[in-house]
Amino acid sequence: MTFQSPLWLLALLAVAALVAVYVVLQLRRKAYAARFTNVALLGSIVPKRPGWRRHLAFGVVALGLATLIVSLAVPSSEVRVPRERATVIMAVDVSLSMQARDIEPNRFEAMQTAAKEFVDVLPERINLGLVSFAGTATTVVPPTTDRQQVRTAIDGLQLAESTAIGEAVFTSLTAIQNFQTSLGEQGEEAPPARVVLLSDGYNTVGRDDTQAVDAAIAAGIPVSTIAFGTDYGTLDLDGETVPVPVDRATLERIADETGGSYSEAASAAELEQVYADLGSQIGYTTEPKDISPWFVRGGVLVLLVGAVLSLFWTNRLV
Repeated sequence: MTFQSPLWLLALLAVAALVAVYVVLQLRRKAYAARFTNVALLGSIVPKRPGWRRHLAFGVVALGLATLIVSLAVPSSEVRVPRERATVIMAVDVSLSMQARDIEPNRFEAMQTAAKEFVDVLPERINLGLVSFAGTATTVVPPTTDRQQVRTAIDGLQLAESTAIGEAVFTSLTAIQNFQTSLGEQGEEAPPARVVLLSDGYNTVGRDDTQAVDAAIAAGIPVSTIAFGTDYGTLDLDGETVPVPVDRATLERIADETGGSYSEAASAAELEQVYADLGSQIGYTTEPKDISPWFVRGGVLVLLVGAVLSLFWTNRLV
């Protein structure tokens, strides 16, 4: 919880001072009673008081005052709000290494399932595109709000040879820039954009990933990366077992230098969680919500309770 006008909290010092004065008066009253030697006479001339109940009534009233003062400081809580607009390109690796079965049922099918869940996580108004890459990179679906089109495209992905991570970034940036250009022609302002890139291997063909990083930085578009797979993945190629580890260092560097986030997923469940976290991060923002009316209602209610208790137990207000 945060406060939009925190200076009002200084008024709580007045309530603290009021409580201090009350305590001092009670102590003085006890001291006076202790000096009065004729206890029997004191009991006849001083009416009995409700004791702890009087203190409780005062405490409730003080709490009500404090609650009302807190409401003046405009307390607020953070609430998650769907972004009105954004452009996201999901770039997925479809190289042959995605056939590795170190992740059940295999990397490729696990990726397809998680990618479709990512599609469902994003708010409807966010434009989502799909880029696939192996030896080359292709824009399969340009940014759109048609979620079914993206899901169908994910189901239709095909594996191919080599891995062109750099080309995937360049193609994603081009898809975003083309979309932004079309919005500009329609007189609309371009929304913020981001690339989410998943890969399970090393860049083997195409432009170097450092060039891609420079292009993303120049465009002001963060690239969030997901390193998918384990260090123990292998492929059986013509009877030969070929290891297919993940190049975590390159993917982490791409994310760090472009201002994106880096994640690792070594199972289907972890990949689904990574996509869910990214969807929440990209698709939603937090905004302060004024909750002072709740404090006003609570303060008034507590004050009423304190007043009723005081009248009921002492026949006076505090």
